[in-house]
Amino acid sequence: MNEIKEKVLSYAKKTYKTTPDAPFSTAPEYYVLRHGDTRKWYALFMDVPRNRLGMEGDKRVDILNIKCDPILSGSLRLRKGFLPAYHMNRENWLTILLDGTVDAAEIYPLLDMSYELTKKKTKRGARSAQNTERLD
Repeated sequence: MNEIKEKVLSYAKKTYKTTPDAPFSTAPEYYVLRHGDTRKWYALFMDVPRNRLGMEGDKRVDILNIKCDPILSGSLRLRKGFLPAYHMNRENWLTILLDGTVDAAEIYPLLDMSYELTKKKTKRGARSAQNTERLD
């Protein structure tokens, strides 16, 4: 397995107690990281031909798709190793090359953001009640 991919999977397991699952019977090497309660995805690991990412060649490359703030995503895509999301909503998701172009340590905070952006939303009424209690 790819070293960067292993490090990111290990980080997710340690930080979020998340183990990868392979939901696609036709692509068992694709992994998804999900929230335990909602089962929402916060990361998708795939390997795709480079030419599908707008790169030269048809050799396969490991990638990671994460949910990302659209403003940050736009800035990151100006850097090497960050691309518009492959096969996902390109405004809200980002593809990261796992070929060593981007270091695992740089991916961890982005994975954290994806986890936060995809977690279960707090109901507005519950949040307002909590804020009112704090004022008392």
